[in-house]
Amino acid sequence: MGAVSSPLVTHKSDLTVAQDDARLGLELITTLCGGGHCPTVYRTNRGTLVVQGYAVTAETAGIDLPPGELLVEIPADLLEAARAADA
Repeated sequence: MGAVSSPLVTHKSDLTVAQDDARLGLELITTLCGGGHCPTVYRTNRGTLVVQGYAVTAETAGIDLPPGELLVEIPADLLEAARAADA
C-alpha cells in the first residue's frame, strides 16, 4: 500500500491545542445501524470528524504510530454514507 497524504497534517498543531483547551462536542453524521454500539461518524465542534470503529493495533497493521494516535477500522460503506449525508 502506498503512502497516504492527509490534509489534517497541516492542522496538527491546531488540533493538539483544541484537544487540550476545549470540550469535544459530537454531532452524529451517520451510522450503519439503527442504534447501539456500531461504527459511526461524528462531526465535532472543532471542525473535525471522529470515527467510532473497531480498534486495530499498530502491530497488527505493521506500522509505527506516534503517541496519541490510534487506528480504527470501519466499513467502507460508512464513509460513503457519511459523504452522502454531508452533501
